[in-house]
Amino acid sequence: MTASSTAVGAGARSASPAEKPASLPLRQRPIDIFFIAIFSVFIVTCIISDSVEGLGLDQVANSTNILVQWNYWYASNFDPLYQSHPVWLRFISGTSAFVYVGFYVILIISLAKGWNRIQLPSVIYATMIISLTGIPIMGVEFFGSAAERTPNPAVFLAFNLPYILVPLLLLIRMRSPLPFTRKF
Repeated sequence: MTASSTAVGAGARSASPAEKPASLPLRQRPIDIFFIAIFSVFIVTCIISDSVEGLGLDQVANSTNILVQWNYWYASNFDPLYQSHPVWLRFISGTSAFVYVGFYVILIISLAKGWNRIQLPSVIYATMIISLTGIPIMGVEFFGSAAERTPNPAVFLAFNLPYILVPLLLLIRMRSPLPFTRKF
């Protein structure tokens, strides 16, 4: 192969209008580094919290299960709805523990590698979790019966608001095609 044919071949590759722009390296996408850190924490919290509720384990102080004990402390102090085990909440928590956690793993890998094909699943996830957390859970915690309302809204929000705000931020991040070709 001659030098001129190599130059033509290389020029033809970079000038092709059909090629999609390359994803930016992760170090140039600080918002995605933030998402990787937060969704890594979400994996842990899904295992600690949502699996207990999703499985319908009774949250009692004298349990031998450390996850149940931690959930009991939280629910008995800040979240009586969570401790009351309504079936609809078990479904929401079970979805989080056994479906979303798998998505979080795929999302983290996609964020790290700049895989643009995670865009649609991210939009679906963010829409679902904002709707499921924002409407029924927040609605009951603040406007439901006295027995289900949080006694401490500030602490409740500190624990739960990130699960609405971070997906909302992810939804904004994934607002248009090829999200990893731009910083935000």
